[in-house]
Amino acid sequence: MSADAPSRTDTTPSDTVPGPGSAPGSSEDPYRWLEQVSDDDALDWVRARNEHAHAATAGPLFEETRDALREVLDSDDRIPAVSRIGDHLYNFWRDAGHERGLWRRTTLEEYRTDEPRWETVLDLDELAAAEGESWVWHGASVLRPTPERLAAGEPWRRALVDLSPGGSDADVTREFDLVDKRFVPVEEGGFSRPLAKGGLSWADEDGVYVFTDFGPGTTTPSGYPRIVKLWRRGTPVDDAVVVYEGTDDDMYIRGHRSRTPGFERDVVQRSIAFYRSETYLVSDVGTNRQALTRIDVPDSAEVGFHREWLLVELREDWEVRTSSGPRTYPGGSLLAAPVAAFLAGSRDLTAVFTPTPSTSLAGAAWTRHHLVVNVLDDVKSSVHVLTPPDPAEDGGAAWSRSDLPVGGELLTVGVRAVSAVDSDDVWVTSSGYLSPSTLAIATVVGPDDEPRAPEPLKSAPSFFDAAGMVAEQHFATSDDGTRVPYFVVGRADLVRPADPTAPATTPTLLYGYGGFEIPLLPGYSGGAGRAWLARGGVYVVANIRGGGEYGPRWHQAALRENRHRAYEDFAAVARDLVGRGITTPEHLGAQGGSNGGLLAGNMLTRYPELFGAVVVQVPLLDMQRYAHLLAGASWVAEYGDPDDPEDWEFLRTFSPYHQFDADREHPPVLFTTSTKDDRVHPGHARKMAAKMLAAGQDVTYYENIEGGHGGAANNAQAAHMSALAWTFLHDRLA
Repeated sequence: MSADAPSRTDTTPSDTVPGPGSAPGSSEDPYRWLEQVSDDDALDWVRARNEHAHAATAGPLFEETRDALREVLDSDDRIPAVSRIGDHLYNFWRDAGHERGLWRRTTLEEYRTDEPRWETVLDLDELAAAEGESWVWHGASVLRPTPERLAAGEPWRRALVDLSPGGSDADVTREFDLVDKRFVPVEEGGFSRPLAKGGLSWADEDGVYVFTDFGPGTTTPSGYPRIVKLWRRGTPVDDAVVVYEGTDDDMYIRGHRSRTPGFERDVVQRSIAFYRSETYLVSDVGTNRQALTRIDVPDSAEVGFHREWLLVELREDWEVRTSSGPRTYPGGSLLAAPVAAFLAGSRDLTAVFTPTPSTSLAGAAWTRHHLVVNVLDDVKSSVHVLTPPDPAEDGGAAWSRSDLPVGGELLTVGVRAVSAVDSDDVWVTSSGYLSPSTLAIATVVGPDDEPRAPEPLKSAPSFFDAAGMVAEQHFATSDDGTRVPYFVVGRADLVRPADPTAPATTPTLLYGYGGFEIPLLPGYSGGAGRAWLARGGVYVVANIRGGGEYGPRWHQAALRENRHRAYEDFAAVARDLVGRGITTPEHLGAQGGSNGGLLAGNMLTRYPELFGAVVVQVPLLDMQRYAHLLAGASWVAEYGDPDDPEDWEFLRTFSPYHQFDADREHPPVLFTTSTKDDRVHPGHARKMAAKMLAAGQDVTYYENIEGGHGGAANNAQAAHMSALAWTFLHDRLA
């Protein structure tokens, strides 16, 4: 980096950058001034574009769509997602009467009824009104009492609640009393963390790990915490003891304590970059005898602990020397070993999951005695139960396997432990494009016991009439010959046209993401069903490279200089839809958000002839500036470093802001973003919209004031933002 280059957290334009009204032909970026998030000129521009967006989409269709979406979001018939804390099930709930939301609790017995009675623990609407702040719920962590306290009948009492103003990633943490249902004042020794990116996690009843902005020089280039400390109750945070301090180039540092009785462990996690991290066990934490032991695995691997067991999930091949000789485990494998033996130097690991060309690990969850693994096979779910041997036995003892009787065709199944400490029960959710979500509870058993079918607890209602509709999986062939799966949903006569050679006029939306090893799986959307499918549209989800549908290899195939493969995959799906006679380019739309917004931006600039409209949400678009804006520096491993001339040579090829050709015809485009987004800078969408408007293109732009990276802070805003997109697509494609 040159000496005069700005730091990566710099968002201040240089004195030479033109301001509002500057000529597009300026040698500097003429729209850099729009990166000033709260600048009066920039906000005046935003307000003007918002007025245009409302005028462009106003009318009965928008109002009907917004109201239909709001009804789905506010429905009392939704399944309340719950977590067991002590004797209660806790849930966070938003509806029409509770815009900010309620943190509430009930019992399992009540939850089994059709209309459970809920006890309000914290009312965010009341809190927001009392404090004059637009609080958005970011979650809570509750301290598990010690066995002695539980035996004495003491309740689960201490919680750390995270709240964000307006939905930004930056938030505050406050200690909350679950018995008295109040925040514990600092004057009474309550823990409180000021607004920043970071957090608190429980160490014990009177101590927390704190990782946050402690002042200048204590955060990473992405604005995340670089230092983790142990903070004792009743002492100033400045007196907290440093447990670990990362380097100036790290991404995120955090710490926590595993409090499983008999297996308490203090753990520090050092995120060096995306896909590179180190995990340390800390002994004698907070004392002058403190020592850190690094878990000796590849820094691309992820590790986890459960009682006596260590799990290692590989992203890359790993060669180790076992007691019987060298062995290489392939990337995508899940390995297990007794913690004590591994720390003593043994590398006799058990591969509890090994990928095949069509399978990948979607997730793994421990219960008290079992490990439940969720496997994708060509993006379809299956769930298996693995039971470990006694770790005191010989290292060659085998893990046993059985299946959990769940699943179905094109259904996504999720499994989550009710309590990994003292229960073998799991929550089981299932959902499909045309199958509303269900929630059940199941008891996991080993192969010697009769498997028990899950007990249904809740079923979500159908929000649209799916009669005559089908969901199918197809495969397209990308430019390099790779088979790319995708899902198609809609009326059978539209998805399976009688004459594929006849020109089709079916409005079709193609959605994708393709990044950060995140898979797109089948799932029910009442909003998409009402706003699109029920109106005769076809909905398509592309499982392009860059995602996690086939594990790390699928993701790594589209990293950095190979990013173009993700876009080629998406374009191949678009062509395949036309080839099957489902639609034509004039009636085909593309949509993506965040990294998917970069995808949609590339469809706009690289393949404009394939689409009749494009929706670009909270996007990255200026790949020369992205690493200098907000959290962008943390994504260099995904995209490349624009300050490195060699990296910029390939980055510029998929930077929509630089690839835009004013002389080329582009489809109508809708950009949406959020002023409060402190992850992906709103300047990306602002500048791209301004550049295209100056070239006379058909551009609609809307920026929500609240909402953070999610784009909306409550159900009303979410319905409004979604209605803008669906109305825009209907007007342009139908």
